[in-house]
Amino acid sequence: MATISFLGAAQEVTGSCHLLESDSFGRILLDCGMHQGGDIIERLESDDFHFNPQTINAVILSHAHLDHSGLLPRLVHQGFDGPIFCTKATVDLLRIMLKDSAGLYERDLERENLRRKRQGKKLLKPQYRLQDVEQAIHQCEGLDYLQSRQLTQDAAFTLHDAGHILGSAIVELNFKERGRDKCLVFSGDLGKRNAVLMNDPSYLKHADMVLMESTYGDREHRNETDTLAQLQNILAETWQRGGNVMIPSFAVGRTQELLFYLGCLHQQGKLDNWQIFLDSPMAIEVTRVYEKWVALLSEEDTAHLQLDHRKPLEDFLPNLFMAVTPEDSMAINKVARGAIVIAGSGMCNGGRIRHHFKQRIWNKNNTLIFVGFQARGTLGRILVDGAKHIKLFGEPYLVKARIETLGGFSAHAGQSGLVKWIGQFKPQPKVILVHGEPQAQQALAQRLWQEQTLAVEMPSQHQSMVF
Repeated sequence: MATISFLGAAQEVTGSCHLLESDSFGRILLDCGMHQGGDIIERLESDDFHFNPQTINAVILSHAHLDHSGLLPRLVHQGFDGPIFCTKATVDLLRIMLKDSAGLYERDLERENLRRKRQGKKLLKPQYRLQDVEQAIHQCEGLDYLQSRQLTQDAAFTLHDAGHILGSAIVELNFKERGRDKCLVFSGDLGKRNAVLMNDPSYLKHADMVLMESTYGDREHRNETDTLAQLQNILAETWQRGGNVMIPSFAVGRTQELLFYLGCLHQQGKLDNWQIFLDSPMAIEVTRVYEKWVALLSEEDTAHLQLDHRKPLEDFLPNLFMAVTPEDSMAINKVARGAIVIAGSGMCNGGRIRHHFKQRIWNKNNTLIFVGFQARGTLGRILVDGAKHIKLFGEPYLVKARIETLGGFSAHAGQSGLVKWIGQFKPQPKVILVHGEPQAQQALAQRLWQEQTLAVEMPSQHQSMVF
């Protein structure tokens, strides 16, 4: 019998990794993601694989976000030499994201080992190197949506559009075991309907088992109109106070959507005279990739947009400045007022946004806007939860900037979207909730039972079950 082991994103929202085992296809990983929150060196030292990477036959990757893909180089470093299946757009994004992540890790490791050397402690060996990133990309096989790919004589899979970020996919795995046809569907991260720059998530109709994300299982998102109005009000109030705005943003998806919304406000004459700084070399590169692949969007799915989505995003914003070099980033500090700074990382674990916090988070005239989910253990979550004191670069800082959250920017489906998506399956499959914190999963489970009499399971970390 086939078994599935939940090795990450089980009652949590990061580290997505699920191990499938069957005589029909051997051993397959659905995602190979990195846990986020805390120090990356400590995470990699403690985040062991609970399997031998050399025994994995293939990886099927839902999308490029690091909490779904970030441990691929480490998997390769430890001997995995099989194919990594994903969409073609995901391959393009992985080239940027995995290299950037490796560069940050190597710099942090170098600093940590210098500290250890001074203290006479044992030096840490790298968990992976840049050449492992190159090898992981080499092992990627890019596929089109709806393209069936045979794994073995008895197993094949198809990728469907998840509508979450560029290239994101729902995985449909069909296989024959002991004379019986079986179908497993893995949602990956599902997007919301009518999102800018994204198609709607695909609806599937049949499965025996569904692994469904539950990130926002306990809440809904604001619609586009309300989100724009909220953003406009926050910016107007901050402008009146003579302050600046800091926006921690994920390089893939969220940044491009933000630029689009700011472009809408600019075109409508509602943006005052803000200077907008995109302070993320990776986000700048990703924006170019979006421009390459945006033709994947269908006319029907973008009929609601207010601007032509096929133009370069920054064309809508003549007052947008791309900060590529460290010198460009540091120059932003000289802007006393009227700056909107979009910088990584999205959960404030690292990146340039922390340097902007150092310059501005203690000033009551400034505003910090969160536009994405903040996982437990991250600096972003600590700030959202109301912390008044934080540490940056070993120094204490008082938090006096206003903290705002824009839920409408989420790239995930809200509770109703998840309920509608799973409700399309007839007959009802066995449903496993993954990629969600316990509170969100419980709320979603309760609604599914009340409205669809659908009982779900919520596996814990490292739990296995027969399929």
